[in-house]
Amino acid sequence: MHRAARILADEGNRSVEELRRDYRRLLSEMSLRKEEAGTLSGAVSLFLKVSRSYWKGLFRCYRFPDLPRTNNDLEHHFGSVRYSERRASGRKGASPAMVVRGSVRTVAAVVTPPEGFGPHDIRPADLRGWRALRASLEKRRESRRAQLRFRRDPQAYLGRLEEHLLKQALPS
Repeated sequence: MHRAARILADEGNRSVEELRRDYRRLLSEMSLRKEEAGTLSGAVSLFLKVSRSYWKGLFRCYRFPDLPRTNNDLEHHFGSVRYSERRASGRKGASPAMVVRGSVRTVAAVVTPPEGFGPHDIRPADLRGWRALRASLEKRRESRRAQLRFRRDPQAYLGRLEEHLLKQALPS
């Protein structure tokens, strides 16, 4: 286990291929020698099984230097976003805006440098993608609005919905 941790810690800044090769070699050795572990052979089998299931994404973080290597590092980013949101809104839980626009707000909070952005930095590079994202956010927002309207006055909401459906169903 310590050898696996040393390989994944990558103190020598080796290439992804080298890390993958060394880790594969270690897993092969563990597989061949797991009976020597005695009562811990079940734990070795489980480690091998889990490593196989995570293999596809196990080395992805090494291709991108700024990508956190562990879930704990990644959770730190989300925790700081949650903390800032709570401080700004005064709410204990997530605000409705965070629920609707969380995917955008979280990314924005994580990538925003301390000195902020200039106008040239925030101009969208892919205008079509930006518009698609805005449309999806607006669709989620409208869904939340409809839920609120229903909770406030279910009879009126259902009446308007029925009226709208009847207009569509009846010939003009």
